[in-house]
Amino acid sequence: MTPAYLERAALYYLERYGASAEMLRRVLKRRVETRCRLRGEAPEDFSEMVEAVIARALGAGLVDDAAFAAAKVRSLRRRGGSARAIGAKLAAKGVDRDTVGAALAEGDAGDEDEAARAYAKRRRLGPFRQPGARAAARERDLAAMARAGFSLTLARRVVDAETEDDRPDG
Repeated sequence: MTPAYLERAALYYLERYGASAEMLRRVLKRRVETRCRLRGEAPEDFSEMVEAVIARALGAGLVDDAAFAAAKVRSLRRRGGSARAIGAKLAAKGVDRDTVGAALAEGDAGDEDEAARAYAKRRRLGPFRQPGARAAARERDLAAMARAGFSLTLARRVVDAETEDDRPDG
């Protein structure tokens, strides 16, 4: 296990995936643990080496938590992710709360409305449901929107919109 091996592993991972510093740390630690298990070594002995590789990647600009968070927010918003769901996903990826808040604040005020509409369209809720089944499924649709992290008032506006073309207003 050498620093060169860890750098190659980090570069290989970063070539394929966008990552936060914590994600890269987890990947490298897993690599170290696997290698150490095969060789009978202690993984703790290599923690300084892992941190040095991460510091070097941060210094070179290969890993940028703010850029990663901003890209992830844009992607998840397009798919219909609520601010709560996006915050939870980014926290699981090791991005700190301040960075997540800044990335969410970059978007427009109407992003949450657009995300709720995109979520409803993707899941065929509310106005995107078959007209005959809408009334019977209203409570179920509201529950799905709530589980996705949208507020009840926003979920009601989206689910109760008359047609697909109606836009929920703020």
